[in-house]
Amino acid sequence: MLRVGRTLYVGRTARTNGVGIAQLQGLAGPHGYAVRPVAVSGCLHLKSACTAVGDDAVLVNPEWVDTAELSGLRLHGVHPDEPGAANALRVGRTVVCAAAFPRTRQRLEERGFTVVTVDNSELAKAEGGVTCCSLLFES
Repeated sequence: MLRVGRTLYVGRTARTNGVGIAQLQGLAGPHGYAVRPVAVSGCLHLKSACTAVGDDAVLVNPEWVDTAELSGLRLHGVHPDEPGAANALRVGRTVVCAAAFPRTRQRLEERGFTVVTVDNSELAKAEGGVTCCSLLFES
């Protein structure tokens, strides 16, 4: 699941069906959240295909996610040679991404993003990205 503002984008996969998405809408709707399903293919999780890099900006692999379902967001595509690069982590105004994706990092920096890289090569062997091993707390 990906939160951008008051919208929760939920990957529609073999693991998450329409019933689960409807249940989430029932729980989150009364708290002011909209829930939008997003078709995902080619990867296990929505955040393998797209992650937030700004208030209304998403880093996306358009081969793995239906970008039409992300309407209203500014989409920044990963470099075609780096399909796994869409799993990035926004921490304040900084984007953390895997060091294995220098072309995507360059694309983000050219668009004004501050990017820090980390080595996550061991996690990547199991489709793990920087969001998979991160918990962010706001104070």
